[in-house]
Amino acid sequence: MPDNVFLGFDGGGTKTEAVLLDAAGTELARALSGPSNPLRVGFDTAFESLTAAARETLAAAGAAPENVRGVCAGLAGAGRPAVVKLVEPFLKKMFPHALVHVTADFTVALEAAAGAGPGVVLIAGTGSCAFGRNSDGRFARAGGYGPWVGDEGSAYDIGRQAVSAVLHARDTLAPSTLLEEQLLPALELSDWGELIERIAKNPDAVFPNLFPLVVRASDEGDEVARKILNTAAGALGRIAGSVIISLGLRKEKFPLAKCGGVFGHSAHLEAKLGALLANFAPAATLFDLRDSPALGAARLALRLSAT
Repeated sequence: MPDNVFLGFDGGGTKTEAVLLDAAGTELARALSGPSNPLRVGFDTAFESLTAAARETLAAAGAAPENVRGVCAGLAGAGRPAVVKLVEPFLKKMFPHALVHVTADFTVALEAAAGAGPGVVLIAGTGSCAFGRNSDGRFARAGGYGPWVGDEGSAYDIGRQAVSAVLHARDTLAPSTLLEEQLLPALELSDWGELIERIAKNPDAVFPNLFPLVVRASDEGDEVARKILNTAAGALGRIAGSVIISLGLRKEKFPLAKCGGVFGHSAHLEAKLGALLANFAPAATLFDLRDSPALGAARLALRLSAT
């Protein structure tokens, strides 16, 4: 049974990933579970997802909670002190011998992208935000305010715009779109009234799941779908640009990472966004984040435990 292990979580509105490292920083195990953004799914569901991911990860490595010396949980919604105040005691109880650190998901994504150095990460999954740090150690953030007042360019926002475009087209208030005939079958619904009821009951179960539909319609030449993706790319570019300008990085060389489920699926969106980001920061190195933010969280748990 390994001693002195370090656990990292990356939790959002769709899934939670956990990664376990040993004291040398070698990955021992990882696991996935359900969503753990407490502001979207509630604290009970978030705690269940964190517990499930931790148990599976520790079991795979043959470790126990008593062996964990450091925990870092990067959760969507944890940029708010009230969330940290509830999540931190829960994790401290689960891991009694560990230094526990609860932070926002964008913090651990930046750790995965740039370590302790300067860099910017643009996140677009169920939600969206940008976060960065310059060489002076100063941080800046834009977005990340949730679906009620923000999350522009996210899968949620793209899906919401798709539903809006379809309903307006049905009312002859907007151009027709391929999405009109594809939307209900994609959600396994039979009529539009049922769609509205499902949205009212649980919009998170509807809007993000329509993102692949919009990408497919765009690839098939649908102008409405392409306009939705253009809008998303513009919003994401502005969010990242705000952080880049705030940190004084426009003329600097730094890693600029894209992270989240929106990326890697639409060449159209990626091209539009890439052009915008190149304008904001022509010397930046733009790349898709390959290291999991959960790995960044585990590395941060290890680094914080050593200080």
